[in-house]
Amino acid sequence: MPRPLFDFAEPAATDGWRAIDDRVMGGVSRSRLRHDARGHAVFEGEVSLAHGGGFASVRSPAGDFGVSGALEVLVQARGAGGPFKLTLFTDDGFDSVAWQCGFDPAPDVGWQLLRLPLAGFEARHRGRAVPGVAPLDARRVRQVGLMTAGRAARCFALEIRAISRA
Repeated sequence: MPRPLFDFAEPAATDGWRAIDDRVMGGVSRSRLRHDARGHAVFEGEVSLAHGGGFASVRSPAGDFGVSGALEVLVQARGAGGPFKLTLFTDDGFDSVAWQCGFDPAPDVGWQLLRLPLAGFEARHRGRAVPGVAPLDARRVRQVGLMTAGRAARCFALEIRAISRA
């Protein structure tokens, strides 16, 4: 049975999420996660390639998001301007190894339940693969993030009802 990490019907579920865009390295991309009065969150912004940029991301505040026995993360979403990545962190640090799994909701389809198997999350640090790292330990998840990147400048908007573990 799915257990919610974030139920974005609640306005407070977006509290504390912060943008970590390519501005940290001189880029000019921008993003935010906001609550929409229709009962969901919106991860939105613009990816710019100017000044060596190319990614936009948001990250939750640290908390206990781990669970033993989880096999996948479920994202109930709709949107355009992807692809996107869900990122999981096993510590409270800013610049640490992250586990990422890509997803891209089909445009003009409506709400979709996207299943991201935990076995499909790859260890990354600053956008690069990290070889030799132990697999993601779902019991240790401390932060959750959303990201979009790529080699194309674009605007994006991803609506999210919930992120759950199953």
